[in-house]
Amino acid sequence: MAAKPFLIAALTLVWAASSPAADWPMWRGPNSNGTAIAEECLPRDFSDKSALKWSVDIPGRSHGSACVVAENVFIAVADEEKQTQSIYCFDRETGDKKWNTEIHEGGFTQQGNKKASWASGTPACDGEKVYISFLNGDAVYTTALDLDGKQVWQTKITDYVLHQGYGSSPMVYEDLLLVSADNKGGGAICGLDRKTGEIVWRHERAEFPNYPSPVVLEASGKKQLFMIGTEKVTSLDPLTGEVNWEIDGSTTECVSTTVTDGKHIYSSGGYPTNHITAIVADGSGDIAWEKKDRLYVPSLLEKDGYIWAALDSGIAVCWDAATGEEMWKDRLGGNFTGSPTLVTDAFYVVNETGEVFIVETNPEGPEILGPEKIADETFSTPSICGNEIFLRVADYDGEQRQERLVCYSGK
Repeated sequence: MAAKPFLIAALTLVWAASSPAADWPMWRGPNSNGTAIAEECLPRDFSDKSALKWSVDIPGRSHGSACVVAENVFIAVADEEKQTQSIYCFDRETGDKKWNTEIHEGGFTQQGNKKASWASGTPACDGEKVYISFLNGDAVYTTALDLDGKQVWQTKITDYVLHQGYGSSPMVYEDLLLVSADNKGGGAICGLDRKTGEIVWRHERAEFPNYPSPVVLEASGKKQLFMIGTEKVTSLDPLTGEVNWEIDGSTTECVSTTVTDGKHIYSSGGYPTNHITAIVADGSGDIAWEKKDRLYVPSLLEKDGYIWAALDSGIAVCWDAATGEEMWKDRLGGNFTGSPTLVTDAFYVVNETGEVFIVETNPEGPEILGPEKIADETFSTPSICGNEIFLRVADYDGEQRQERLVCYSGK
């Protein structure tokens, strides 16, 4: 079904050296909710070869998304053959590699899920430093590099007992870097000083495997740091780590990052039970509604009082955010590990076999453009800013797999 063109005016707010409209500074974007602030028309026809601005080969197998700030594109890379974990920096305009910095060598000692990678997190950048968390050996470490790729500091967050994998991404918040590492040995959520890496506060976690990233959202009238999983929904003060409230209302293992409509937050998980739950974000413990759909890995979107999802099984869904009423459900195709990215009145999402879908956010019924095949495989999420889409993909030549970082540009 044909989808309508869309456009967004650029904002004048400042993020470090450039505006949020021009950047995708961390996992889930400038507003930490999966919503892009695009300045111009984005590509919609991926069969048009002129839409591909550049493509660059990257080594190894990794699933993290691109971080884009000013003229730089940062991406985490794990090379299992060499047993290295690194950050690569590319020129945003040309795709030329500026530098790559090896952060860890060796330490690929634990075995996890075959879909996991040793670099499943997305870097964060505040315009001065770039940050990444890696599981290496038996612990999780967060590292800061300057914009020339030189290491500034490294902090051990916690020991880590691997179950499925590790994929939590750091979040920049005021003077802190927020990181997490839930695991079977007991994990932690920490607020680190961005200048020094010193742990400013630490919140110990239960002994459960769990995979979300910490996120700060404004809900129920205040900024709250939310974490789902370990059979709890937790709200912390992002500056101090003090518990605002914590309730039962989540399954053991979650992957997705929650969103809010200002009144509720939305927990979703897939083991041992499937659930999507709307929780009143005032600490009352009230549950507004709950569904049993399986949304284990991809994160939700919220827009204009509706919740949107691309389920793991390749189905797009729209619910009323307040009541949970299902507005519509339609099959896209394939399976999804990457999350959808919203731009004005549509979201972009890519399935595991490299097919792009553009889904209109119309609660009255589905309008879907796609699928459009762009690669053989992707487990990553589109990072969208300006008139550009950045995505990690992979192609096969027989059994030989080659990852690429690609940039598509609108006209």
